[in-house]
Amino acid sequence: MTHPLIDQFRFTRSQWLLGLQDISEADGIRHFGPMNCISWTVGHLAWHEQRYWLFRSQGQILYPELNELFAYGAPMNSPSLAEMLAKWQTVTQTADPFLDTLTTAKLEAELLFEGKAVGQTVGSALRRITYHYWYHIGEIQAIRQMLGHQNLPEYVGDIEVEAPYRPE
Repeated sequence: MTHPLIDQFRFTRSQWLLGLQDISEADGIRHFGPMNCISWTVGHLAWHEQRYWLFRSQGQILYPELNELFAYGAPMNSPSLAEMLAKWQTVTQTADPFLDTLTTAKLEAELLFEGKAVGQTVGSALRRITYHYWYHIGEIQAIRQMLGHQNLPEYVGDIEVEAPYRPE
């Protein structure tokens, strides 16, 4: 059975995708002041998932450009929303088999990079990226409000059914 924190993480991803529904390419690349656009944010979360679950955990890099264009502090850019969503989907689908292997013991283990501890456990990395998604969900909803979008999703969705609390 999948670890409960992985179920919560996947629920977070589903809520993330809900917030990205019905965004046009034109709206996906709109910037408001110094804020990154929605499509950049999609690339940024693809970078995070690739960094933790593919590169640090398995030594894999599917998209080297994510490291250059979407890392924390990367310069503002306006990529295609469809392209970023496709890359995000590929990264997350590739990461899922690894996530399925995580147990409490593995979550408590140090996250390694090239055999060296990076200063956080796998579980802490999982919590960080989960919370990071929620931060960007709020940011994207604010951008969508500024774009005049209406009938936006309400959060948190049906967590009691989709990802209820359960002990290990």
